[in-house]
Amino acid sequence: MRPEATGSDSGLPFSGERVIAMDDDGDVAGQMKSAWCARLGAHIAELQSQINRIVKLGLAPADAELAAKAGEQLAAARRVLGKKHRFVKRITGLYADAALANVHEAEVAILRLLPADELGWRGSRIITQARLHLAADDERLVNLEAALKRNNNVLTPDLRELAVSTLHAAQQAEEAERARACSFSQIIAASIVIMTVIVALFAAWGYVVPAVAEKFCFTPPEGMVCPIGHSAQGSDLLLVLFIGALAAALAGAVSLRSMRGTSGPYRIAVLLLVLRLPVGALSAALGILLISGEFLPGLSSLDSEAQIVAWAAAFGILQETVTRAVDKQGQLVLDNVRAPNRGFEP
Repeated sequence: MRPEATGSDSGLPFSGERVIAMDDDGDVAGQMKSAWCARLGAHIAELQSQINRIVKLGLAPADAELAAKAGEQLAAARRVLGKKHRFVKRITGLYADAALANVHEAEVAILRLLPADELGWRGSRIITQARLHLAADDERLVNLEAALKRNNNVLTPDLRELAVSTLHAAQQAEEAERARACSFSQIIAASIVIMTVIVALFAAWGYVVPAVAEKFCFTPPEGMVCPIGHSAQGSDLLLVLFIGALAAALAGAVSLRSMRGTSGPYRIAVLLLVLRLPVGALSAALGILLISGEFLPGLSSLDSEAQIVAWAAAFGILQETVTRAVDKQGQLVLDNVRAPNRGFEP
């Protein structure tokens, strides 16, 4: 056991100069980036201990090569967890796929290397995982279930290859589910960036071209009325955008009551909340423009600054009709990432 490691040689996450205990395999009992990373790190350590034990029991040269490769795969997963990733990779869970793929391959290798007398109980776990991710009529799953039923749920050496094939197929299906969740997170993140850029450019346009700001002013009999004062200026558009984003944030806070957390690395719920801000700002601006253009029946003109601001807030809240549909899709994507009810649930 290494006594301690600092940030310069461990490559693992910690705060400041905190010392973290790390063993010879690189496994660490310290602070990780997130609960998901901590669980996966603990699972990697458990898999490494199995490989170390199997090697000490003695292996043929060919099997020793397989064990060494499994160790390299776990080391690769550790490097992914220990690396300081960019914000986008962290918030979308992009780093998770590489770590999990290596862990899955190491699990398959361990199943190939296990001594024959230790296979027995593994069958039930493989069946549980396969049922989550494979179709009920998958031939590998059906054959393995039938064989285990004949053997009183005992996995025998003659079923090892069938079990390996079934486990590998289930893991690949799980990786595909998680890849879809990661892709959805990236789409939302890209949408946030694009919408934010549009809002910023729109606000800058209002400052550079006063005629743009005038579109958010009204001319009742008493004279011109703008969101701020009685003359058009860039700050009028900025106020409308800000009020729309503020109202969207309030609506997003209310929507938290129906959101569920996730044990995975995908911050879809957080991204959806952030997405509401630029959408709310643009909804407020578009709504005021619709009123100014007499597009909405009965709303041809607003008489005071307070009315303009109030309608901007109302349109900011109305963005929920759009983002709520995206919320449902996000929850559907997360629900499709199925994991067994066990201690390790990456």
